[in-house]
Amino acid sequence: MSSKVNITIFLLFCLGMMCPSLADNRIDRQRPDAPELAAYGQYAIGVRTLEVVNSQQIDVVNIDVNQTKDAELPLYDRPLTLEIWYPAKLGSQGKATLDAYIRDGKTQVELHGKAVRDALPDESRQALPLVLISHGYPGNRYLLSPLAENIASKGYVVVSIDHTDSTYRSKAAFSSTLVNRPVDQLFVLNQIGVLAQDPSSFLYQRVDTENTALVGYSMGGYGAVINAGAGLSEQATNNPMFSPAGTLQRHQMGFNKKVDARLKTVIAFAPWGMNYQIWSSEALQNVSVPMLLIAGSQDDVSGYENGVRAIWQGITGVDRALLTYENANHSAGAPMPAPQEAYKFDEELGFNVSEHYIDAVWDNVRMNNIAQHFVTVWLNRYLKNDVAMEKYLQLVPDSNAGNWAKDGAGQTKPEHSYWHGFARRTAKGLRFERLAKQTEN
Repeated sequence: MSSKVNITIFLLFCLGMMCPSLADNRIDRQRPDAPELAAYGQYAIGVRTLEVVNSQQIDVVNIDVNQTKDAELPLYDRPLTLEIWYPAKLGSQGKATLDAYIRDGKTQVELHGKAVRDALPDESRQALPLVLISHGYPGNRYLLSPLAENIASKGYVVVSIDHTDSTYRSKAAFSSTLVNRPVDQLFVLNQIGVLAQDPSSFLYQRVDTENTALVGYSMGGYGAVINAGAGLSEQATNNPMFSPAGTLQRHQMGFNKKVDARLKTVIAFAPWGMNYQIWSSEALQNVSVPMLLIAGSQDDVSGYENGVRAIWQGITGVDRALLTYENANHSAGAPMPAPQEAYKFDEELGFNVSEHYIDAVWDNVRMNNIAQHFVTVWLNRYLKNDVAMEKYLQLVPDSNAGNWAKDGAGQTKPEHSYWHGFARRTAKGLRFERLAKQTEN
């Protein structure tokens, strides 16, 4: 048998079940039952890493636990690492992997996607909307990479933040996350705005920060809700476990500034806080940008009825929607599929590392595809003002109740009420509820 035949047999063998490593840890998977707008867009994708520093920030980790509100707080220069996905020049070639640490903070893995490292930007120099992504606690800038890469292919510049003290490798005091998360998000928005005006930057004239969306998961969602206008309750800011030396007061209702005019919409996956009375009903009424909330009905971290759903019901001053994965837990829609290397028990953590990513009921790729679809719809509607997206938002609330009624030519009958963008038999186990801004009589 010739060497060429041997090589061919080996490659065919490895593409099958016996060499799964060739297909492991992909962030760009699309299942056959993925909804319509989960598909990748028209742009090639590039990805770059950027380091920024927010000077003279409160050093929450090193505050003396006995320090009073009147004492001078320690300060430091707060470093943040950013991952930036962007439309790239067609035909770009190069490294298409991300080197990421997983939940144990010790194991580094390769994530395989479509984005090419340091690819030249798309040649059009068109200023595109900005999408900021903020991970959970703990997490990192790659946790939502399936979503980041996907929406960049559709004409967005996507910036995902490594939040210091909140990553797998820098996990520190939870109070640092509470204090710094909203600050980090707006600081990065400002930094990208500077780069958009800098002729030496690859983002020069290519990103429109006046047209920004903020996507947050869990603690990232907590920060996003604050930046959307909901100041914290006095109970939260006076809780020394949450806020040493009164450091959370900057986010308290009545103390926080107006919502940044550049922020046009928020998408919050399982935002944490409402189940701990972080916000009052009055505070939620101050939210002033349209919001899409995404959650699992069995979320035991952020809560559902008393958590995410309560936020959705309470933000009465804006158009808002709630996508629910029935019977899913806290990982609904946001985290990437568990890397193969995560399927191991970690003695220090006390659990199998994969549990950080997976759900007991739903497949991660399926959840990611559904999220990609709805996030695309929402961003196109509220950042690009594409009214054609309304057909994907006007749905019967219970997906299981949707009626498929099309004739032999594929034309819809009057009784057809199936979720738009979902193929027959694929809109199952979901709820999508939408409420309009309440107006005073």
